[in-house]
Formats: sequence, C-alpha cells, structure tokens
Amino acid sequence: MKKLFAIIFLLFSLNLKAQDKIEVTEADYSNNTVEMADQMRADGKIYVLVGIILIIFAGMVVYIINTDRKISKLEKNLPS
Repeated sequence: MKKLFAIIFLLFSLNLKAQDKIEVTEADYSNNTVEMADQMRADGKIYVLVGIILIIFAGMVVYIINTDRKISKLEKNLPS
C-alpha cells in the first residue's frame, strides 16, 4: 500500500510546476544592482542580517568543536 501511494504521489507531482519560466532578456544581463540589498543597506537592516548569519555560523562552529572533543574522548576510552 505504501509503495502504491508513493508511486501515485510521484506521478502526480511530475505534473506540478514550482515556478513558471520567465524569459531572460539582455537587460537582465546588464543589471549590476541588487535592489533588495540596496534597500536593506539603506534601512540599516543589512547589519542585522549579517549579525544573525554570524551568530548561526558561530553556533555551528562551537557545536562541531564540542562534538569533536566528545568523540575524541570516547575514542581514547575505547580499548584497542
């Protein structure tokens, strides 16, 4: 039953589109500005975004270092 449901779901999902295709024009290639970043910089929100990204990255680094230390301690305790 689960396999049948999965097959039906996959066949149904093949007909769906996430987004419609938009034609890329020559003006798109010559556009060098990012409007969202310019607006966020003008509002001062870009610094909040950078801060949040740094906090997440620092948390991931601390988690990885702690996990590595725990694994190293467990490896030392294992009999050879």
